[in-house]
Amino acid sequence: MISVDSLHKSYGSDPNRVEVLNDINLSVAVGEHLAVIGASGAGKTTLMHILGALDRPTSGRVEVEGQDVFSLTGAALDSFRNRTIGFVFQFNQLLPEFSALENVMMPGLIARLPDSEVIARAKSLLDDVGLSHRLSHKPGQLSGGEQQRVAIARSLVMEPKILLADEPTGNLDSHTSDEIYAVLQRLHEQRNLTMVIVTHSEQLAGRLDRIVRMQDGSLVNF
Repeated sequence: MISVDSLHKSYGSDPNRVEVLNDINLSVAVGEHLAVIGASGAGKTTLMHILGALDRPTSGRVEVEGQDVFSLTGAALDSFRNRTIGFVFQFNQLLPEFSALENVMMPGLIARLPDSEVIARAKSLLDDVGLSHRLSHKPGQLSGGEQQRVAIARSLVMEPKILLADEPTGNLDSHTSDEIYAVLQRLHEQRNLTMVIVTHSEQLAGRLDRIVRMQDGSLVNF
C-alpha cells in the first residue's frame, strides 16, 4: 500500500541545515497495522505528515498503491489526500461550534458529496465508534475520549484506504487510551484499513502487527 524510498527531510541551508529525516526506507502492506515508536524529536510526526502528503520531502519518493504521491500538485494532490488518507491527531481539532455529527460530516461536505450520503456515512461511523447517542452534542459537551472517537469517525467519512494516527491517545488516561485502541482495532478489521499509528506506548504498540522504531530521524529497526 505504501512504499517509502530514500526519504530525506531537512530545514534550512548549510551551515545551519537541520536534518529531520535521514534516508527512510519503509514498506507498509495492504491492511497492515503498523506502530511507529520513538522519543520526542525522533522525526515521527514529520514522517507522518509526509506519508499523508501534508508536507513534502526534501528528497526521496513516497508511493501509495504505485502512485508517486509528490508527482501530484494542486487540486490533484488535495483530491488524492482527501479521498485516500484519513488523519487522526493528538489534538482532535474538532470545530467547537459544530455538533459531533456536523464535525464528522465536514470532509464530505468540503468534497461536495450529496448531503444525504454524507449524513448517512457520518451517522453510521458515529454508531461504529459508540456515539450514536451523541450526534447533537458539541465537543465541549463530550469527554476527551468521546472527542477523539468523533475525530476517528471524521477521519473515515471519505472512506479512505489508509488511516494515519499521530499519538491518538497522547492526552488520554490509560483506561480511555485502551478504549480508543480497541475502537481503532475494530475499525481496522471491519474496513481492512491500512493503519500507521505513532505512539509513545510500547504496550499499546505491541498490539499492532509490526513495530518500527525511530531515532534521530532514522529507522533503527524494522
